[in-house]
Amino acid sequence: MRSTTVWTRVRLGAERVPAWVYDSVIALAITVVSLLLGNDRVPQGWSGLDPRGVALTCAVNLPLAARRRFPSTLCLLVLAVWAVYVALDYWPVVNSLGPLLALYTVASQRPMRQAVLCALLLAAVWNLAGTTGLESSWATVLGQSVLYPGVLCGFGHLARKAARRNVELARLTDQLRRERTGAERRAVAEERVRIARDLHDVVAHHMSVISVQAGLAGYVFDSDPRTARGALGTIADTSGEALAELRRLLAVLRVEGGDRSDDRGPHGGGDGDRPEFGPAPGLGQLPELVERVRGAGVPVRFTVTGEPRSLAPGAGQCAYRVVQEALTNVLKHAGTARADVTLAYRPRQLTVAVVDDGPGSAGPEGGRISLQPAAGSRQPGGHGLIGMRERARIYGGRLHAGPRASGGFEVRLILPA
Repeated sequence: MRSTTVWTRVRLGAERVPAWVYDSVIALAITVVSLLLGNDRVPQGWSGLDPRGVALTCAVNLPLAARRRFPSTLCLLVLAVWAVYVALDYWPVVNSLGPLLALYTVASQRPMRQAVLCALLLAAVWNLAGTTGLESSWATVLGQSVLYPGVLCGFGHLARKAARRNVELARLTDQLRRERTGAERRAVAEERVRIARDLHDVVAHHMSVISVQAGLAGYVFDSDPRTARGALGTIADTSGEALAELRRLLAVLRVEGGDRSDDRGPHGGGDGDRPEFGPAPGLGQLPELVERVRGAGVPVRFTVTGEPRSLAPGAGQCAYRVVQEALTNVLKHAGTARADVTLAYRPRQLTVAVVDDGPGSAGPEGGRISLQPAAGSRQPGGHGLIGMRERARIYGGRLHAGPRASGGFEVRLILPA
């Protein structure tokens, strides 16, 4: 583990070194090796290095420090100086490494046509060097002049493709990172909207029930204590249910925000303080919702037609929230109306209808108003029915809400199921 960490530090440090530093070190090293080779035992037929030969050797190899900035120009310059060096009967092998590196650089950074042109020039100088000595046959020199440039062009072309692929992968990675960040932000925003909608539904419904029951208790407190106590009991039950739902929603926010640690609950206590993460309300909780509204003084008839079947949790919660909001609007806007809640299980769809016989005129808060108002009618300013429509749209359903021709108000939800 320790050796891996040291190697990682060394690699990261090496990556921070500029490329020109590496190229300068390589150019200097090739120059030194070439000078040492030129002062070694030179084969018969070629001249050893003299001051002019040393100057030409430096002119061939030292410019390689700038090989990445001007690859094609530098390769032509190196080949020209090397050709002069060979024409003056110096040993060609001394400066053969520099031109080969220059050709590889062109092949790895420039289009193939430029690399082929430089390869042909290198082959020409190589054959010129073969004619000045007696060590190798013409066939050997010709084969070397074809093989070496061809191999270098091939490897350079592969390196160029790999570099372009890496650049493209880096671009795609950055694009994917940006898209993922945007998707995460959109998901967070959508989740916030969903939680805000749930909070609206919970608070609006339960506070409406509490308000009606509190008014009833105050009205009959002296004349009918039993009814007043019943109203207070309904208030206690309703407020408890509201607090339980609010805790469930807020606990989700606390967990997502990293407010919990280890095995403790969100309040820092042990298992006894841990909140209960019950399931979100769905169609199974509709009878309790209807009973609660009945306890608030609104006669509600609950009917189920067709064969009940399980739905996706999101669709079930959507239907529950729509019924909850519709009954809340009955409490707030319909006075002493009666309400009918109908669940109709049909092939491949579920129809939820909430109908009351109260007044169906549009209200300034956007409560009892059609989501499809006629031309010239006032647009809703509240969020209740708009929230219903958004819920239906999310789950691929349709929602109609508006006054009935025979009087009253109707909310009808159709969900695929």
